[in-house]
Amino acid sequence: MTHATLLQPAFVLHTRPYRDTSLLLEIFTPDYGRVSTLARGARGLRSRFKGLLQPFVPLLLSWYGKTELMTLSAAESQGKVLDLTGEKLLCGLYLNELLMRLLHRYDAHPQLYIVYQETLYALQDQPLQQVLRRFEKSLLLELGYALQLNREAGTDTLIAPEQFYYFDPSRGVSACLNNELPATARNVFSGQSLLALHADELNEENSLRDAKRLLRIALGKLLEEKPIKSRELFI
Repeated sequence: MTHATLLQPAFVLHTRPYRDTSLLLEIFTPDYGRVSTLARGARGLRSRFKGLLQPFVPLLLSWYGKTELMTLSAAESQGKVLDLTGEKLLCGLYLNELLMRLLHRYDAHPQLYIVYQETLYALQDQPLQQVLRRFEKSLLLELGYALQLNREAGTDTLIAPEQFYYFDPSRGVSACLNNELPATARNVFSGQSLLALHADELNEENSLRDAKRLLRIALGKLLEEKPIKSRELFI
């Protein structure tokens, strides 16, 4: 039985050409999660989709089909194109790549959709690194890997700002023995930095740098340590 969806809010995450004039799209929606669609004739000179099917444009999309690849039937703009250029654009591409890599098709995340949309708007006029860290933290929460950064793993012991802790993405944080740092401290963080990330108070350079390191470790496990291509564009 063919399934039809009408005027679903959506953002395009990724596009690639298909045959002579069509496009294959990966879209993100609140009710259906990530969906693969085929936009027939979208690259044609007289296409009704021309100029619409691009990332960072709030859209209303309709599609139909009975396989994993749906056929796009209608598209209309739901607002103005977000002004993402330069480093802001790279940040947007990073968000899209994370969603492409970590979301399963047809796994709905309505709250994450709201967070993604709010993050795109925040990238336009807020400190980029803080915006990215908030999104990464929310993404982990939505995927079922919420970070507990105010208590030690498996206990009710509160994190102490002056203490140092190991971070294990599978277990959480645990105090370093005698508060001593090992020779390699990639997974070691100050309690102060952990509490700053827990409270979303990343106003100091050190806490912001530690938050980036910790979230990269946490996401790296889910990404199976495979590199994020959009990060290379920053370099």
